Amino acid sequence: MSTMTRLRNLATTVKMGFIFSKSMNENLKSQQEFMLMNSRLQLERQLIMQNEMRERQMAMQIAWSREFLKYFGTFFGITAVSLTAGAIKGKKPVLIFPIVPLGFVLAYQYDMGYGTLIHRMKGEAENILETEKSKLQLPKGMITFESLEKARKEQSKFFIDK
Repeated sequence: MSTMTRLRNLATTVKMGFIFSKSMNENLKSQQEFMLMNSRLQLERQLIMQNEMRERQMAMQIAWSREFLKYFGTFFGITAVSLTAGAIKGKKPVLIFPIVPLGFVLAYQYDMGYGTLIHRMKGEAENILETEKSKLQLPKGMITFESLEKARKEQSKFFIDK
């Protein structure tokens, strides 16, 4: 084989290697973009799911308050009428005093079920998050991978030894 033919073969091989390498780089780049998009989509789904669960739990809490209010309102009405009648009949005004704390419980339950308590609580929570961040810190700080691994290894030793 002549030198010229060898040079042509070598040039063709180098050219093909470059084309093959370029194709692999593009393929790798598109795979990385796909993985990034997929992980972002997964994170968005998790956030939406967590929010859906939070909303459902809050709806259950409000529904519980409304249901409790029905029963407690009935109890409060009967108690208020009975204590007032007893105070008037027995001439003992002291019997009316239990109506005051029961009235506070009734007002709280009404505010929770139908009023603006949830909105006021949300506003206060936002205020705490903005101005009192230090009160929200976990003991020993944030959980890290290293602390989890340490705890896992300690637990593994505990179960293996016994």
